[in-house]
Amino acid sequence: MIWIDTLVQGVLLGGLYALFAAGLSLVFGIMRLVNLAHGDLIILGAYIILLCVSTLGLSPFLAVIIAAPLMFVLGWGLQKLVLNRTLGEDILPPLLVTFGLSIVIQNGLLEGFSADSQRISVGALEIASVSVGPVSMGVLPLLTFGSAIAVILVLNHIFYRTAIGRAFRATSDDAVTASLMGIKPERVFATATGLALVVTTIAALYLGVRANFDPSIGPVRLIYAFEAVIIGGLGSLWGTLLGGIVIGVAQTVGAAINPEWQILAGHVAFLIVLLIRPRGLFPKGS
Repeated sequence: MIWIDTLVQGVLLGGLYALFAAGLSLVFGIMRLVNLAHGDLIILGAYIILLCVSTLGLSPFLAVIIAAPLMFVLGWGLQKLVLNRTLGEDILPPLLVTFGLSIVIQNGLLEGFSADSQRISVGALEIASVSVGPVSMGVLPLLTFGSAIAVILVLNHIFYRTAIGRAFRATSDDAVTASLMGIKPERVFATATGLALVVTTIAALYLGVRANFDPSIGPVRLIYAFEAVIIGGLGSLWGTLLGGIVIGVAQTVGAAINPEWQILAGHVAFLIVLLIRPRGLFPKGS
């Protein structure tokens, strides 16, 4: 029974990693952009939610309604004014620009909020749980996993059932041809990044209520996001969820064997998947 509980907790933890990775997967799938500031943008979203909670007295879940549009505007402007200028055959310019953005965000948060750890409180929900047979599951992890599934369902609906989704797919396949058909790739890319940062805001909420955070932890979240995206297959949203679950289960199993192995076990699982399936479990276009 202990191992069943361990596996269940790992699957639920995978939902959080999938939320970290979904925005990254979306941006890469559409414009082949590797955003090294993605983890820091998650932390920025957590601080915006914290600010809304502390200054306006809102519930963290209501604060997301304010933070998400702000993050969308930030993502849209960032892509439109900065990142679009770096896109091209050479992958180095966007890497350098987003690396610089990562440093700016970290230092800006450090100046604004100090290096002290913060936490977003949701009261009794933090310790609430439900029992299913012999397995006890926290309500918050269940909400996190359910939110991850909902986010991926919504993104897939947007991607395959809407006009902007058709524009996403057209520019992803051939931006030049899409522009000849009246689509403006720069605006499409900006919308995609804005949408990715809305997802990032949801990830920030669950990160902030489940663990302490400070301005320096963004790069670690980026690593988890990258691993989930690569395990699932670059550009595959459902693959990203599976990648998050693989990392989460590996970490909980590693921790059950030896608490010191938790983080290492996730990285080892990532390497094993790469050895077996170098393009991930569900590569885009397969």
